[in-house]
Amino acid sequence: MKKLLGTLLVLLFTIVLTACGGSSDENSANESTEDAEITIGASSTPHAEILEEAKPLLEKEGITLNIEEYQDYVFPNDDLANGKLDANFFQHIPYLEQTIADTGNDLDYFDGIHVEPMGVYSKNIKSIEDIPDGAEVIMSRSVADHGRVLALFEAQGLITLDKNVKKAEATVDDIVDNPHHLTFSPDVDAAFLPEMYESEADALVAINTNYAIEAGLNPLEDAIFIEDENSPYLNVVAVRAEDKDNEAIKKLVEVLHSEEIQNFILEKYDGAVVPVGQNDK
Repeated sequence: MKKLLGTLLVLLFTIVLTACGGSSDENSANESTEDAEITIGASSTPHAEILEEAKPLLEKEGITLNIEEYQDYVFPNDDLANGKLDANFFQHIPYLEQTIADTGNDLDYFDGIHVEPMGVYSKNIKSIEDIPDGAEVIMSRSVADHGRVLALFEAQGLITLDKNVKKAEATVDDIVDNPHHLTFSPDVDAAFLPEMYESEADALVAINTNYAIEAGLNPLEDAIFIEDENSPYLNVVAVRAEDKDNEAIKKLVEVLHSEEIQNFILEKYDGAVVPVGQNDK
């Protein structure tokens, strides 16, 4: 009888432990984002504005979103790598990949959120037909943007690039035909391109859409020419590689892909920023 009672007690104890263990795992899964707090670095326009729209949706998931705004393209990745940020949202894939190659930082990214078509602007030149021989083309010093700008000019028939060079990696040295004798000046920090547009009235200035919008330009109306919807330069949420499975950040990306946020992007920017939905990396 004592042996039977002992066996029953052991069995009961085992069941209790199993039940408690199962309950703990279930609670852990359910509470993985409860009371979570994440800090995301972002360009003021449009990225921080999009994140502000996502804030209440994340609050419903128990996630507090803090937004740190930046006016440059260097510090957001530096601050992500050193742990000041949990993620950032300001850059396209080629720029991030170039940064990783240059710094060796172990960064990664989630699916693309939107495209900001690159546009070319000028105070005095109003159309492609009006571009004079020898016109100066001012563009960002960011190497990741050089191929993008040059490909845009090639698409308009203004230059021809070496066919053996990938367009995304093209440099000014890869121009093999330049019938208008355009001069390309890749010497300006991207944030100052709108100022060059104002001060260099006879130049062509390739401006990133976020800076164009901040400067009061409408890319669809004010650009002489602009990338179309097939641009490969997807803007992404970047993280440290070790945080690729962070549930709160994954939830942020899910919200940014939601119909509500995608519709906000369409309505807010009237086509100047194009949502891309969920794309596999």
